[in-house]
Amino acid sequence: MPTVATITDVRAAEKVIRQHLSPAPLIRSYALEKELGLQKGRRVWIKDYGWTPVGSFKLLGAIHWMSNHLDQIGDRPVAAHSSGNFASGLAFAGMTFGKRVIIVMPEDAPKIKFARTRSFGAEVRTYDKSTDHQTGQRDRMTREIAENEQAIQASPYDDNDVISGNGVGGLEIVDELKRQGREVSHFVCAVSGGGLMAGHALAIADGFADAKIIGVEPSGADDFAQSMAAGKRVRVDHPHSICDGLLSYDVGQHNWPILRERVTASVRVTDPETCQAMKWIDTHHGLRSEPSGASTIAALLSGKIDIDGEGDIVVVLSGRNVDPEDFQKWIRDVA
Repeated sequence: MPTVATITDVRAAEKVIRQHLSPAPLIRSYALEKELGLQKGRRVWIKDYGWTPVGSFKLLGAIHWMSNHLDQIGDRPVAAHSSGNFASGLAFAGMTFGKRVIIVMPEDAPKIKFARTRSFGAEVRTYDKSTDHQTGQRDRMTREIAENEQAIQASPYDDNDVISGNGVGGLEIVDELKRQGREVSHFVCAVSGGGLMAGHALAIADGFADAKIIGVEPSGADDFAQSMAAGKRVRVDHPHSICDGLLSYDVGQHNWPILRERVTASVRVTDPETCQAMKWIDTHHGLRSEPSGASTIAALLSGKIDIDGEGDIVVVLSGRNVDPEDFQKWIRDVA
């Protein structure tokens, strides 16, 4: 059995993260409170990781992982596979600590994710995502870089340093709402490999023990919901959705014990519902979210989550890295 990250690990990670990053904003959404018809006194908060230097939450785990592996890395490069957000996060961490980074990305990743990753000095190599479930090219390429170039391999989610680094964002949520004397009834967060949710679940459960922790997945990539139902990790061989950041085959081994214990339920959203949410966020908040980021708000707007309760609702907007032309295409036909 793998070791499991704890709230103590998250608190230790905060000391590292604060040396390099300021907290991502926690924004009260008056518009979402009205849309959901909340009773007076309840509030909705959006934790918007689009404000980080790489446009997503992935920087938290990447910075913490890199900081904790500096001695092991030495003069060797770092290799990882990523749909794009961990790529730019690890590239930023490499720039911060003066380490060479090599990333394996799907050839159809958003152009903005390629651009951001390269802007921080990382080298990018691509693979065909459409056939990867048959060829295993992504993992093979990453492994060959580690073997042939003596690189240290980083996981975008299945690693306790990544989980605890990401969890610092959850501490930020808890600290801010405790400071305001608020209580939380629901915490809503996307699940892919589980690095974001696992870290945040540790912090939220510690700070607000009664909060319901709700996972959100695309209906075409619902391995976590299937895992919850089966009581064990389930693999989806060919996940599909416009939510490119939520297409992992399964949740990580280090993530699963935390998710199984802390997450109350997982709901599925369709791509049209996600497009509707992207348009809603743009209309009401002026934010151009990537599909993966908007999926959580899609779950709320579509009524997939029972929001009865007396506390506040916190929803995570995990990233905003979307190409403008794709964004316009996805929201164009929304009613």
